[in-house]
Amino acid sequence: MSADNLIFLEVLEWFDETGQELLHRLPERGSGEIKFGAQLTVRESQAAVMYYKGRAGDAFGPGLHTLRTGNIPIITKLLSAPWGMTSPLRAEVYFVNLKVFTNLKWGTRDPVAFRDSELGFVRLRAHGIFNIRVIQPVLFINTLAGTMGKYSTEQIEEYLARVIVSRLNDYLGETLDTLFSLPAQFDEMAEALKKRLVRDFVRFGLALDDLHINSITPPEEVQAAIDDRSRLGVIKDMDKFVRMKAGMAMEKAAQAGGEAGAGLGMAMGMMMPAMFAGNQQQAAAVKVHCSACGNTIAAEARFCPFCGRQQIILMQCASCGKNLTPGDKFCSRCGKTADQKPVPVICTACNQENLPGAKFCGGCGLKLV
Repeated sequence: MSADNLIFLEVLEWFDETGQELLHRLPERGSGEIKFGAQLTVRESQAAVMYYKGRAGDAFGPGLHTLRTGNIPIITKLLSAPWGMTSPLRAEVYFVNLKVFTNLKWGTRDPVAFRDSELGFVRLRAHGIFNIRVIQPVLFINTLAGTMGKYSTEQIEEYLARVIVSRLNDYLGETLDTLFSLPAQFDEMAEALKKRLVRDFVRFGLALDDLHINSITPPEEVQAAIDDRSRLGVIKDMDKFVRMKAGMAMEKAAQAGGEAGAGLGMAMGMMMPAMFAGNQQQAAAVKVHCSACGNTIAAEARFCPFCGRQQIILMQCASCGKNLTPGDKFCSRCGKTADQKPVPVICTACNQENLPGAKFCGGCGLKLV
C-alpha cells in the first residue's frame, strides 16, 4: 500500500490536446477512489459531472471545486480490507467540452431519386458541413458517451451526418421543384433543414450550432444535359454558330497542312452542303399565311388545308389573278386569254391612269365607272 494511496489528495483537471474530444473521464481507466477534499479545476470552456456510487451527482461550472466523497484518506483504506483493500465507494469525474466543434462533414453515400418538374426523375448527391456543441452535459453522457473514457467527434459525426441526410431527403421530397432553382436556395434550405434537426440533436444533449449546404449535384450524364441546355440558351443563332464552327475547323485544317490537313479540309467541305441543306430545311418549316383565307399554313404546302386555294403559283391570269394550270390559253374565271394584260382604268376627269379594278381615282378621288 503506497503512501500516495493513503495520504495525498487528487488534483483533477483536463486539457483537450486533440481539439476533437467532446468528453474525457478521470480516472481514464475505470473508476477511482476519489478522496474527500480532492480539488477539481474546470475551465471556462468546460463543464464537469461527478459520478459517485454509480449515479450522477453535482455538475460543476468554471472554477476550483472541492469534492466530497466517503473516501477518507487512511481510514477508507483500512475499512476496505474485506474488498481486497479496494474501496467500494467508486467515483469518477467526466469533463465535457462545451466549445463549438466546427467543420464536421455530412453527405449522401448514394444518390437519392427525386422528381424534377423539368427533367423527370433525377438522382442527386448532396454535401455540406455542420457545427455542434454540448448544451446538456448529463444528458449527453447518459445517452451517448455512457461509461466510455473518451468520446470524440469522429464517433458521432457519421451518425449525425446520416440524420442530416435523412431529413434533407424528406425536405427535398416535399419542396423540390427543379434543379435549376436550387443554387439560389441553399441558404433558405439550410435554415429550414436546421429547424427540422433541432429535436434530433437535443435528445442527445447537443445543439446544431450551424449547417451549410455546399452542393447538390446530379449524376454526370444529367449534368452534361444541363450544360448542353445552358449552351443552347447562350447561342442565339444556331445557323451562324454552325457556320462559324465549320469555318474555324476548315481554317485549322488548312493551317495544319500536310495530307491529314488536306483530308480533314476535304471532309469538312463535303459536310458543308449537308449542313446548309439542313439549315434550308429548317427555314422551309417557317409558317406563311394563305392569300385567300388568311390562315397560317406550312410554307411548303401546295394547297391551303382550310380553303383549298393553290399555293404554288405556276401560271397566273394577267386579268383576274387566278392561278392557272400550265398550258391554259384562257382563264376559267374571266374567259380572257391567259397572257392578256389587264387594261388600266383612265379617269374621265383628270385622265389619271389607275390600276385595273380601281374604284376611285388616285389623282382626283372621283369615283370611277
